Amino acid sequence: MSIIKEFREFAVKGNVVDLAVAVIIGGAFGKIVSSLVADLIMPLVGILIGGFDFKGLAVQVGGAKIAYGAFIQSCVDFLIIAWVIFLALKLINRFRRKEEAAPAAPPRQEQLLEEIRDLLKKR
Repeated sequence: MSIIKEFREFAVKGNVVDLAVAVIIGGAFGKIVSSLVADLIMPLVGILIGGFDFKGLAVQVGGAKIAYGAFIQSCVDFLIIAWVIFLALKLINRFRRKEEAAPAAPPRQEQLLEEIRDLLKKR
């Protein structure tokens, strides 16, 4: 019974739940990026280099077909995902720095106490 309790505590921790959400969203984002690359970017790249289709690139070696066009497309997928993540993290870090740089106003109670202290000093 102890191992089930430990597992339950592990599974409901915030970090594990956040990680699970990130994996699910990452999978969905990967599908979007794959579609972007396969359906928009690679056809445009193919047009720019003379109507060449990357999906059809393959070499027959004996009985095996090596589809290196699919590998090229996967590399482009990876580069786009990495670039978007880099830009997102850069934006997040910029907002964090602005929040850290902004001085926090003292709470209202402390401000009132400081005013009272200043008035008492004047007497």
